[in-house]
Amino acid sequence: MWMISAIFSAIFAGLTAILAKWGIEKTNSDVVTALRTIVVLVFSFFMVCIVDSQATIWYIEGKAWFFLILSGLATGVSWICYFKALSLGDVNKVAPIDKSSTVLSVLLAILFFGETNHLAVKLGGTVLIGIGTYLMIEKKAGKQEIKYSGWMVYAILSAVFAALTSVLAKAGISGVESNLATAIRTFVILLMSWGIVFARGETRYLTDISKKELLFIGLSGVTTGASWLCYYYAVKNGDLSVVIPIDKMSILLTILFSRIFLKEQLSGRAAAGLGLLCIGTLIMAIWS
Repeated sequence: MWMISAIFSAIFAGLTAILAKWGIEKTNSDVVTALRTIVVLVFSFFMVCIVDSQATIWYIEGKAWFFLILSGLATGVSWICYFKALSLGDVNKVAPIDKSSTVLSVLLAILFFGETNHLAVKLGGTVLIGIGTYLMIEKKAGKQEIKYSGWMVYAILSAVFAALTSVLAKAGISGVESNLATAIRTFVILLMSWGIVFARGETRYLTDISKKELLFIGLSGVTTGASWLCYYYAVKNGDLSVVIPIDKMSILLTILFSRIFLKEQLSGRAAAGLGLLCIGTLIMAIWS
């Protein structure tokens, strides 16, 4: 079940990037993050009520609270950087860098959680994912690329904090019902994201959001919530070093949808990189 959950996590995550891209055509990226978090929080608490785990919040240990809050803060930073990168760059360039968090996450899982079973397979798959990601990161010459080169910095920061998120969540989710853990982390992100919006005086952008963008922001929040619920169920019950690569396969859908709906082109080099990334992921998922 945990592997099936990881697969569904990838499907919903693949949809999220495209929906979010449509939602930030004109809207400030910090505001987008804050609004999406409201949707995710409502969705996650709805699932908590369905599984009737809300009462267990009183039994969560201090250590678990500490790591859940830290993972929520790391996720918040990752989200802010990711959607800023999406607002500046193409989806098919931002997504591969964001997914490179797989490499760091797997290494941290081996180091901190001792997930050394099938170590050679995991390391080999990680190498392929790393090479594939590198091939997909490419710059195009031109004034527009120079103007928006800042997207890469934000995408790299997004990947780093995403890797930290997985490890911190794994440490904090032990003994905590996965839906409740997701809701707690999302609440932390909500406080953080709206705090940034108010601190920067960005509330003025709320009145400028079109109905179309608001719709896509909401839909991206729903798919994010669904992805998270599946992902953290898989994290709690499976091997982190296997769950993460499966989840990152969402890049296939992301690239496909960016080609169909956003008309973004994929070069031969990037296509080869995508192939290596997928092969590395499949090796780790099947033989681990």
